Amino acid sequence: MTEGDAAGRLVRPFTLTGGRTRPSRADFTLITSVTAVDPPPEGPARSQPEHQRIVRLCARPVVVAELAAQLDLPVSVVVILLCDLLEAGRITVRAPRPVSRTPDLDLLQKVRDGLGRL
Repeated sequence: MTEGDAAGRLVRPFTLTGGRTRPSRADFTLITSVTAVDPPPEGPARSQPEHQRIVRLCARPVVVAELAAQLDLPVSVVVILLCDLLEAGRITVRAPRPVSRTPDLDLLQKVRDGLGRL
């Protein structure tokens, strides 16, 4: 272990976002699904290592919370980086499906019966 490892991350999160503290979009949640665009769009793309890692991790759909955990970064920082990638056309996002407010009585009955058999 080097001295830098013991001291923790050398690059502060605010430097990864260029000092930005708020995302350009407000529709990302912890369970928003993110997927890399294949093939990547033509044109200039940010070459920041974190952007590249995110695109690699999003080869398959992954939710924002899991992505933040894999990157070992705060969710707020990851969301700002995701906004950059979305604006560059490098990723697609899918909002979580809304959950019905009415309970599924058939499902609840099956769960109750299953628990009763335990």
